[in-house]
Amino acid sequence: MFVGSCLVEIHIPLSHSLKEKRSILNRLKGRIRDRFNVSVAEVDHQDVWQRASLGFAAVGPEASSVEHVLQRIREMVESEDRAQILAFDTAVQKFEP
Repeated sequence: MFVGSCLVEIHIPLSHSLKEKRSILNRLKGRIRDRFNVSVAEVDHQDVWQRASLGFAAVGPEASSVEHVLQRIREMVESEDRAQILAFDTAVQKFEP
């Protein structure tokens, strides 16, 4: 089994309140969670209006399948016109209990 994680730093230039930011993030997180069946959480910058850090975790039988999911997540975040990616870091590891 392989476990993949990614950390995405996002800038939301049109957000003028935490409510606007959360609206954008909740929509994005829900779409990604539903489409790829991954775990997602806002992990930093919770009290900043125009910045967010999202963490994702995915599990799969092969490293290539997990890497593919993480790449598709990046593409979906890039397609969100109200958000800009500042950084996107990934890691995939073999998990052996």
